Amino acid sequence: MVTTLQPLSFHTAKLSICSSKSKKNKKQKQVSQNQSNNSLSFPKTIPTPLIICHKPHSQTKLQALDAVVNDLEAAIGKGINVDTETFASLLETCYQFQAMDYGLRVHRLIPRSVLRRNVGISSKLLRLYASHGYIEEAHQVFDEMPKRDVSAFAWNSLISGYAELGLYEDAMALYFQMEEEGVEPDRFTFPRVLKACGGIGFIQIGEAVHRHIVRLGLLNDRFVLNALVDMYAKCGDIVKARKVFDKITSRDHVSWNTMLTSYMRHGLLSQALDIFHEMLHEGHQADSVAISTILGAAESSLEIVIQIHGWVIRQGVEWNLSIANALIAAYSNHRKLNRARWLFCHMSERDVITWNTMISAHSKSPEALLFFEQMESSGALPDSITFVSILSTCAHLGLVKDGERLYSVMKNRYRISPIMEHYACMVNLYGRAGRIREAYGIIVDGMEFEAGPTVWGALLYACYLHGNVDIGEVAAERLFELEPDNEYNFELLIKIYGNVGRLEDVERVRLMMVERGLD
Repeated sequence: MVTTLQPLSFHTAKLSICSSKSKKNKKQKQVSQNQSNNSLSFPKTIPTPLIICHKPHSQTKLQALDAVVNDLEAAIGKGINVDTETFASLLETCYQFQAMDYGLRVHRLIPRSVLRRNVGISSKLLRLYASHGYIEEAHQVFDEMPKRDVSAFAWNSLISGYAELGLYEDAMALYFQMEEEGVEPDRFTFPRVLKACGGIGFIQIGEAVHRHIVRLGLLNDRFVLNALVDMYAKCGDIVKARKVFDKITSRDHVSWNTMLTSYMRHGLLSQALDIFHEMLHEGHQADSVAISTILGAAESSLEIVIQIHGWVIRQGVEWNLSIANALIAAYSNHRKLNRARWLFCHMSERDVITWNTMISAHSKSPEALLFFEQMESSGALPDSITFVSILSTCAHLGLVKDGERLYSVMKNRYRISPIMEHYACMVNLYGRAGRIREAYGIIVDGMEFEAGPTVWGALLYACYLHGNVDIGEVAAERLFELEPDNEYNFELLIKIYGNVGRLEDVERVRLMMVERGLD
């Protein structure tokens, strides 16, 4: 039976999956993207009826989306014309559901002629690509867009995509191009541009953007002001960050958390605590972000950590996952491992951060290996950071066979590609065990990219430990190129030469240090 079906309001639907604290839940990949308010600067799409075969059975929203896309593909395959509002609704739904695979399928169904003349569909497709990191595809859609000067929406999406990937110069270039083409930025443009400014760390550009915000009369917009606070702090001007913060008349959690994080980033513990107390005094309930941040700021003081822990217990939020993780990290940093283990054992929920914190806290003890085994048994998936910690443990304890096995597990079972830190751990593993040639072989034959200072540094230290002059000289020469101002590398080579009585070489390296202003 063919009917007109309108089961989903694609422009408002949101997917929410709740499940019990099970192993399956712990294995789910968490994707977090900051997309709040991103769709507000473009008109919402009104869902349109689609002629499909009606299937009257219970479905999840993703299953319903799958059914709609399948039927749409079948309909177009039979030559049925589909109106543009249907494509717009589906692209909006794919964006809301984070369903990139379906978005790709929908894109393949949209005629190029429609994309060339319909700025609304092009904008939604661009946003979908940009929000998932498909930045080249997003920019291609942007380059082919008609009348892209009618709205800031497409520009905002592309700037955001570049900023989220850390391509800050590209994001800023788009902002300047936007000005050149006469497209007026809106309140959603500037937070993304300011994020790029903070990423570059060039305060003069940030100040120019600030002046643009003033000219457009957006200084009363909390969304923009929060971003200004963050930009100035990241660019190193905490005084200006605080001045902007003080001008925010109606502060929200983002306002307080941004200022709190800014003080912590600058190592200003006293000011961070003051802002935390001020937030509570003004009647704002501290959220998990604020509490975790202040615990991070209080790492230098065990007394403050204990006080915050007591306050958290009185608030009844001690078992919030991020707060419990922050408490474990804080106690671990103070080597109060019994307290960290007590919290860990009483947690009803754990994530990869929990396990990584415990493994790292015990990185100089065989207990780290036991925590890793428990992690695997629980069904939690180790990540790249997990293996940096556990491989460091093996290197420190001289467990070469265990290190080799875990390195293989990382690559083959968990399909994690080695990063610089993993290679440094393996060089350290072999180097500390006196297997200098094997350590050097990893750098020469085993790496898919050029070794960095951490890798060469691990090799140089191993050569110092075991008196290998030849390879030590090679490692030192590379480090002198990569870190010309790091006197520690020169001192290690001096010790290597001194241990074998090569006093002329000792003087030669000392002279090099003097010439570079390191002595």
